[in-house]
Amino acid sequence: MAKEFQVTYDCADPGAQAVFWAQALGYQVQPPPEGFPDWPAALTAWGVPPEQHNSRSAITDPDGKGPRIFFQQVPEGKTGKNRLHLDVRSAPGLKGDERMAVLEEECTRLEGLGAKRLYRLDGNAMDQGIIVMADPEGNEFCLD
Repeated sequence: MAKEFQVTYDCADPGAQAVFWAQALGYQVQPPPEGFPDWPAALTAWGVPPEQHNSRSAITDPDGKGPRIFFQQVPEGKTGKNRLHLDVRSAPGLKGDERMAVLEEECTRLEGLGAKRLYRLDGNAMDQGIIVMADPEGNEFCLD
């Protein structure tokens, strides 16, 4: 039987990363527990100091299909290429110019949210074509 999993990102600003990735993936920032109007109220009630309120955040798939993505604050910045990255399926089933046009549109949308375009690889015999990007903290991902 398959196991449920979450994807965890180390980052400097969990709140900002959660907002970016929620918008990028069509997810939602995980709502606070029942009985609390927002996360600051919950964290304060639990005795978490205000300076630690942005030490973690999470996003969830509103349809319950995709994994939870967790963001945790770490003191060090990103220093090298990711060994693991997300492929954001933005043009499933499309090929050629139509595929790349859809990927370009999504690239432009994500740049408006703070992502950076790194490079484009056009399709060939092995691949359909992708655009490689970086999120606001420099973590690479592919529009696929």
